[in-house]
Amino acid sequence: MKRSAGFTLMELMVTTVVLSILMTFAVPAYIQWIPGHRLKGSARDLYAELAAAKMTAVNQIGECAVVFSADNLRYQVWSGGSNKVYDGATGDDVLLKTVNLSRYGSGIRYGNGAAASPVGGSFGAKGITFASDRVVFNSRGMINSLTGGYVYLQNNRNACFAVGALGSGVILVKRWTGTTWQ
Repeated sequence: MKRSAGFTLMELMVTTVVLSILMTFAVPAYIQWIPGHRLKGSARDLYAELAAAKMTAVNQIGECAVVFSADNLRYQVWSGGSNKVYDGATGDDVLLKTVNLSRYGSGIRYGNGAAASPVGGSFGAKGITFASDRVVFNSRGMINSLTGGYVYLQNNRNACFAVGALGSGVILVKRWTGTTWQ
């Protein structure tokens, strides 16, 4: 007797039950994981934008700035333009890029989340400690401020990352672990 190809109803039902059980555990785990992943991605991208601004300043032998807007939940990267001096987004400054925090999904914003102590001197009024809410790199890759600063990013679960730059131009990323910055 020749058997026809295909699945029996019993095989399909068993497969459906097994997949349903797996999804019961996978979906809640995914929902718990995604906000942290989005926050980490936003911090990593901000780090990359600061590094790119630093390299642009060095390569163009001029100034390059990253300007933060807590009210609009975005930051912009500016080049000094033809005079190679960033003067506050007026005159010949050139807008290179705008990054909206909303692109990372809901819940990513400026703020210190559940962090109990700041990395630097303070958390800043809106989670930004750079003077005038901007960091300006000069042609040597250093910051025009001796103290530097940090930008704090948080998600809707109050997890927090601090992305900053020192006066020497060193760019740092730190994560609040619940008791300390790492």
